[in-house]
Amino acid sequence: MGIKLGILGLGTVGTGTVQLLQDVVGRHPLLKEIEIYRVGVRSLSKPRAVELPAGAITTDLEAIVNDPAVDIVVEVMGGLEPARSLILQAINNGKHVVTANKAVIARFGAEIFTAANQAGVYVMLEAAVGGGIPVIQPLKQSLSVNRIQAITGIVNGTTNYILTRMQTEGSDFSDVLADAQRLGYAEADPTADVDGLDAADKIAILASLGFGGRIHLQDVYCEGIRQVSKTDITYAEKLGFVIKLLAIAKKTSSSPLSVRVHPTLVPKTHPLASINGVNNAILVEGEPIGQVMFFGPGAGAGATASAVSSDILNLVATLQTSTAKPNPLLGCGHQHYSEIAPIAELVTRFYARFLTKDQPGVIGKLGTSFGNYGVSLESIVQTGFQGELAEIVVVTHDVKEGDFRQALAEIRDLPAIDSIPSLLRVL
Repeated sequence: MGIKLGILGLGTVGTGTVQLLQDVVGRHPLLKEIEIYRVGVRSLSKPRAVELPAGAITTDLEAIVNDPAVDIVVEVMGGLEPARSLILQAINNGKHVVTANKAVIARFGAEIFTAANQAGVYVMLEAAVGGGIPVIQPLKQSLSVNRIQAITGIVNGTTNYILTRMQTEGSDFSDVLADAQRLGYAEADPTADVDGLDAADKIAILASLGFGGRIHLQDVYCEGIRQVSKTDITYAEKLGFVIKLLAIAKKTSSSPLSVRVHPTLVPKTHPLASINGVNNAILVEGEPIGQVMFFGPGAGAGATASAVSSDILNLVATLQTSTAKPNPLLGCGHQHYSEIAPIAELVTRFYARFLTKDQPGVIGKLGTSFGNYGVSLESIVQTGFQGELAEIVVVTHDVKEGDFRQALAEIRDLPAIDSIPSLLRVL
């Protein structure tokens, strides 16, 4: 056999990867060159859905990354530690790494890629973003001659599933979340998904590849979907929008890179508006290519195993034809950190919903306060009542976020304003 794999983790993704690598009929002939040599697990007594050679399974994960016979370490265990330490140990031992771990790459990518560059090995991470959707390699290779202007994605299946059901059923967030947890689409602790943290990890990785600089995760503005109500989804629908949790990295010639995650009103005519359920999609805009969209399953054993295995295959092909010098289009070589614009500098449109006392002149007062800070309104409508309070919905033209927030601060102090229950950005 040619290339020996050490696999860390035999959960959903690890099992899917082993199944794919064992089922070689009708697949790429290079798969026959791969030997599943060692597999690291937490417990030997757990029943497994795959057959492995006697002695291949071990609970000693360090022994795998230190084994001289292992050529490629495949990290599919998840979590920050011991995954990070094992990846670094594998690199220091001169082993190539394939990982599905977006959390480790987003937080410790600088440390990992510096070590990989020094050791002359590859770290491959196609499965870290978008499940089975090939987006990492295209950004590194096929699209690498483009000047990337924007990467906009629906990169979290759980939140997309929740928002889709809220939209189609008119349900409340909390009811759909409880149902999604029961069906296994949402974790028992859904924080990473519904608060946008998972999407932030992924857009940090995509931004670093698309814009050629490392990203400090703490610079990524992050807002989740807990505050999105069925009322807002209904108003969005009437105004010609759907609400999606978008992860956005965007750069114009005149401003620094903006990297952010937040619920967004997306025009129904936009390519991302029709991406529903647990699906993911990533829209890349660049010059000269224009728009390219990658769409498909964002999670699941088969989809993620497809991405992991394609990285392994890429490495096998590279190792078999290898010259001593690493291929820069396979690696991640940038060293500097990108400057990221603070969210107050963002120029965007806004949707805001106000509850006000039912008295004459309220809309005029809102308009005056917005005018004081240069906020131009595209539409302002009184939509009805909630109890004794009138409901007013506003959509702005492009405005600097900082100016819009100052206008809102003034509006909150107006005696006629009861509350501002919703504030969402518009794509």
